[in-house]
Amino acid sequence: MKIPHVNLVPWSESNLDLLRKINAPEMMEHLGGSETEAQLLIRHQRYLEIGGKGSGRMYSIILLPDNETVGSIGYWDSKWEEESIYEMGWSVLPTYQGRGIATAAVLEAIANANMEKKHKYIHAFPSIHNPASNAVCQKLGFQLTSDCEFEYPPGNFMQCNDWRLGLDL
Repeated sequence: MKIPHVNLVPWSESNLDLLRKINAPEMMEHLGGSETEAQLLIRHQRYLEIGGKGSGRMYSIILLPDNETVGSIGYWDSKWEEESIYEMGWSVLPTYQGRGIATAAVLEAIANANMEKKHKYIHAFPSIHNPASNAVCQKLGFQLTSDCEFEYPPGNFMQCNDWRLGLDL
């Protein structure tokens, strides 16, 4: 399969509608369910501020050449097993899934994280019940280190796979 061309654009005020689309029940099935409007507004604000704090980046995924906004991706500072890491996550809207867009976006995000020279590893923690996200990690050479219990969102525990990829320090 040919990997599509994507552009990652820093999160902006205009992405609130995208966040509402991502919050649909079918999109949040593996992430503890949909959030309330108040929770979404808090998340949106956090996404707007993350880049300026130097603690990661959030992006909208733009499919080229048509400049369609098709999802979100980001990475942020986290601690895992006493180690400072980047954690990453992504969402692609249902009508665009299965085209390799997530793979292309993860590659771009990894390249951006590499340029920051901040952490040795980037981890992704997809639900063990999310075959598409687990396949992206495997396809891109992440190492499956273990399955684990992960709290997301706060108060919701789920079984995840811990995928780790070394960054160029």
